[in-house]
Amino acid sequence: MKKAELIAAVVEKTGLTKKDAEKAVNAVLDTVVATVAAGDKVALVGFGTFESRKREGRVGQNPQTGAKIQIPATTVPAFKAGQAFKAAVAK
Repeated sequence: MKKAELIAAVVEKTGLTKKDAEKAVNAVLDTVVATVAAGDKVALVGFGTFESRKREGRVGQNPQTGAKIQIPATTVPAFKAGQAFKAAVAK
């Protein structure tokens, strides 16, 4: 599902106009991104939790040359699905 399809689904389920649904979807996504980028969590009960995680630096290998390279530490976004989401997918 692409963003436009998500907006169309919101329009269908809520009866909002396409413009209002697009604003709502964009507002939710922007808020999640800003919150996680600030280092906080977004927990949606039954759906899941968005958070940032620190990934330690490590040594990698260039697959073409076999040369060892140092991969720096970084912070990455992460999502952990909630129980209701997991159960719905498992059906």
